[in-house]
This record gives sequence, structure tokens and C-alpha cells, in this order.
Amino acid sequence: MPITIAINGAAGRMGQRLVALGSEDKSLELVACFEYSGHPKFGQDAGDVAGIGELGLHLVDQTDETYEAIIDFSVPEGAHAAIERAVQAKAALVMATTGLEEQHKAKIREAANVIPIVWAPSMSTTVNLTMKLCEIAADALKDIQGGADVEIMERHHRYKEDSPSGTALRFGELIANKMGITKHIHGREGRPGKRPHDEIAYHAIRTGDNPGEHTIIFGLLGETMELTVRASNRDCYASGALQAAKFAAGKKPGLYSMNDVLGL
Repeated sequence: MPITIAINGAAGRMGQRLVALGSEDKSLELVACFEYSGHPKFGQDAGDVAGIGELGLHLVDQTDETYEAIIDFSVPEGAHAAIERAVQAKAALVMATTGLEEQHKAKIREAANVIPIVWAPSMSTTVNLTMKLCEIAADALKDIQGGADVEIMERHHRYKEDSPSGTALRFGELIANKMGITKHIHGREGRPGKRPHDEIAYHAIRTGDNPGEHTIIFGLLGETMELTVRASNRDCYASGALQAAKFAAGKKPGLYSMNDVLGL
């Protein structure tokens, strides 16, 4: 039997791709598409909004349908609604929204006591594999003579509201944990002086319709290593989120990561 799923924020850019890909996946059954009542496309057919033709599912803010998993790819305010919907439905939650405030994070941790939640700053398979590679590199370079400088550059589309990206911050967190770094800075200007080794610097670029690009630089004296992961479209994030929903449906309550989904 297919796993029944709901999409929260179904009229958004990511929501539309989730609707499109989720409706094509024979192992899934899309049963609800949520959107806030003030959205200009509220009430329209979710398939028409996604550009794939009528599905018979409308953008709603409530439903009587039951579902085994709900994916949230919206905004922090929408994430709050998704958590409540998941808890009420006793459904697994895939939390893919970034830019969350501490109040939202606390709500996720609380909800994980009663439902399974996959929570990750990026749903991309290759991003999560690159994170694992960065951990390996950071562990190997942490004690190298002369020190390794770590800089993280990320590029996203002009519409992205949070900066740096949640994915960039997660890269930095993983590397910092391995290398014992406690200082994180965001860009540089003026005359900051000689670069210390005990910091990670983030540089955020917003341009056009770039769906996402991250480069992690390990700079040593005499050589440099860069790890870059790029998305050519948003489908990689949607596919990963759908994979996470399949993983989480029926799992015991708790917090899970994409490492769990991918078996890393």
C-alpha cells in the first residue's frame, strides 16, 4: 500500500515540486495540500498550481483526510502550523524549512517526544554526503602544522530570506565540532587584521534563480582543498524530502537526520 502524505506550503516553489514529484511516485499517495487561507491561490487545485494539471486536491488549511507523513517546506510561521498538524494527525514530520527561530526549534524537539521527525537544513542527498566528507576532512586536518583555514561560501536565489543558509551553518557546525573551533563570523569589511585559525567565515551570495550552491574551503600553507556541491534545480531537495517521508512513516517517535535516511 502507498504511504499517504500531506504537503505543507504546497503553493510555494518547493511545495509545487513536492506536489509534482509526489503525485508521480507510485509508492506514495498525496492526500492533502495545505496552504494558509490568505494565499492568493488558496482553494485552487494543487496540480494546476504546480503546473501538472488537475489532481482533484485543493489548497486548504484543514482536512478530514488521514496521512502517515507530512512534509513542511514553507516559512518559519508555516513550520509552526505543520508541527501542530503532524502531532494532531499522529503523523511523521519531515521538517525542511530553514531560518527557524529558537521557539520553532523548541517546538520541534517537544513534538519529537510523540512523533517521528526528520529534521535537516538540507534534504539533498549530495549535500548530506558532502557534509560527511567535510567531517572526515576536518578531523584529518585539525592538528596539521600551520593550521587549516575554513571558509564557507554559499549562493542562492534572490528570494531566499535567511542568510547564511541553514545548510552553510550546518556545514560550519559539523566542521567546528571536529576542529574545536568556537568563533563564527559572517563576511569581512574594513581592516579586520590577520586571520586567526580558530574561526569559520561565511559568505552569502544572492543572485538570480540559483537553487543552491555551497563551497567549503580548507586552506593550508601551500595547498588548498575545496568541496563544492551544486543543485541545478529544486528537484533534488524535493526528492530527498519525499525519501525522508518514506523513511519516517511508521518510525518510533524521536528526532532523525538525513544521515539516518541515507544510512550514513
